[in-house]
Amino acid sequence: MEYIYAALLLHKAGKKVDENGVKAVLTAAGVAADEARIKGLIAALEGVNIEEAIKAAAAAPVAVAAAAPAAAAAAPAAKAEHKEEDKKAEEESGMAGLGALFG
Repeated sequence: MEYIYAALLLHKAGKKVDENGVKAVLTAAGVAADEARIKGLIAALEGVNIEEAIKAAAAAPVAVAAAAPAAAAAAPAAKAEHKEEDKKAEEESGMAGLGALFG
């Protein structure tokens, strides 16, 4: 996570997000910098518009929070329906009695 934070800090400061910059931020923070992880981060960020990614991430919790009440309301009905389906499948399989042997 500290690698992402280092990249975000560089971006916010208007600096180029590159291997040297990330390593310098991590070192200044007292974190032992792993060259492979830094290279992976820089490769993953290539072609990414960091500003757009930040905006998209900020909008995501709002969408999730708006959907949560509807999902919570639908959950009991879906759970009851799922139990009925499981019971029917067990009865249809002819193995209902056999299941009782094994708990």
